[in-house]
Amino acid sequence: MNNYNKLISSEKIYSILKKPITTEKSTNLQQFNQYTFLVSKESNRNEIKQAIEKIFKVKVTKINTSIIRGKAKSFKGNFGFRNDTKKAIVTLKEGNTIDASVEIK
Repeated sequence: MNNYNKLISSEKIYSILKKPITTEKSTNLQQFNQYTFLVSKESNRNEIKQAIEKIFKVKVTKINTSIIRGKAKSFKGNFGFRNDTKKAIVTLKEGNTIDASVEIK
């Protein structure tokens, strides 16, 4: 059995998914059965898929991930960057839906 098909523990599931992203663009994607989540930077597609399927009890067909680079910021003369984040756009099988207003623990 390869590493990609390993089952992940219940504790790790909730550390993978941080929160749903509710922007105008992500709301428009919901009509195509796609939902957007902020996820852990260390997680991979298979872990994200398992987490979504276990938490929301839906069937995932496709996952697109991207790392968003932190913005440059200046605070009281000190220059720095915000932390990088990872975003996952999850496509669900026809007939499955997620209530996007649900807060993840």
